[in-house]
Amino acid sequence: MIAGRYLRARRKEAFISVIASLTMVGVAIGVATLIVVMSVMNGFRGELLDKILGLNGHFTAHPIESQFTDYQETVSKIEAVNGVSYAVTFVEGQVLASGRGASSGVVVRGIDEANLKKLNLLYNSAEQGGFDQWDDSRGVAIGYRLAQQLGVGLGDEVQIINPDGSMTPFGSTPQIRSYTVNVVYNVGMVEFDSLYMYMPLEPAQDYFKMVDEVLKPGQEPLDPLASDEEIDAAYERIGRVSAMEIFIDDPDNIAVMRDRIAAVDGLRPLILTDWRQRNETFFSALQVERVVMFTILSMIILVAAFNIISSLIMLVKDKGADIAVLRTMGATRGSIMRIFCITGTAIGFIGTITGFLLGLVIASNAENIRLFISNTFGVTLFPPDVFFLSSLPSRVDYTEVTVIVVMALSLSFLATLYPAWRAAQYDPVEALRYE
Repeated sequence: MIAGRYLRARRKEAFISVIASLTMVGVAIGVATLIVVMSVMNGFRGELLDKILGLNGHFTAHPIESQFTDYQETVSKIEAVNGVSYAVTFVEGQVLASGRGASSGVVVRGIDEANLKKLNLLYNSAEQGGFDQWDDSRGVAIGYRLAQQLGVGLGDEVQIINPDGSMTPFGSTPQIRSYTVNVVYNVGMVEFDSLYMYMPLEPAQDYFKMVDEVLKPGQEPLDPLASDEEIDAAYERIGRVSAMEIFIDDPDNIAVMRDRIAAVDGLRPLILTDWRQRNETFFSALQVERVVMFTILSMIILVAAFNIISSLIMLVKDKGADIAVLRTMGATRGSIMRIFCITGTAIGFIGTITGFLLGLVIASNAENIRLFISNTFGVTLFPPDVFFLSSLPSRVDYTEVTVIVVMALSLSFLATLYPAWRAAQYDPVEALRYE
């Protein structure tokens, strides 16, 4: 009751009440800022991880010792491993893509429709056109940012140039072919939307010269003067792929899954590179940034805790006579400590709860707030070219939020101990001497 009374200011105590209110606001701002910033950092990491691993597997397998022609058999063996979701094979190469007066270096990936359907992020991201009848389309799919850069749209022609072309007596000549844009997709990540071009597997194998013609089993070598029909009957075309992406159930279970895949009987030799190795620098930088931001922003709550100390010390000075009267009426030093501990903790508690609610509201509506500010003031917040993503993601981690709330409440309580102890040490005689 007494602690609650001290929190309600009278006119002559307005200054102390203002200090306490500002301290409460400081705690609320600190807690809300920490929740919002950590939620946005979690959102960035989660979105980047989902999109990177939505198109690139948790493992990338490259063949060694021989050409990767037995890829279908290899996929069947790997998908049978416990913990493997699915595997996707593809042909990949770097080319120069040209549109209407503009050119850009792109990565072309050849993939068949069966494997394409496994990549839900890509398959469901078509904004123009669609991936139906993909194997028979003989066209390409490009990201919307790449389409803007090349100045092309659905149904337009894109010319791709591969420097590793045909051999002539004068050397190698570039291979130039044109393909129709059948799909314009948007996965929401700048790197993929501006760099990757997809085409059906067989045209990609043909373009990158990844098809071998070998004699059928039991077939005798043909006469050099054999007709085209005889050659087609005697030889079969065997395509190969560049690599394979392996997707597993638990992205963090890398070490165990690597051993399981390596232990598959009869599996051809493969070089396995996991997603952490491919993106080690990037995700390490994100983790360091999260730790640094948490540490720096925690200083706001620490400063608010020091404000609790200063406001309580002022309150103790102002309530010296009250403390003396309470002591003469039989209040123990423990009672006096409890009064001021409750007062200071209440300031921290109200500030923490207010910041908790405010932080959750802002974190849950981060993208809407970004759009409102951008549209109102005409500024671009979090440009996609810099932050990789086309929207501002936010994911609230309630374990992290609990840590923030507990930390704020703990600092608020610890800040009350010294002023409350000083109040309990007041000598009633000295306090009342000049009253």
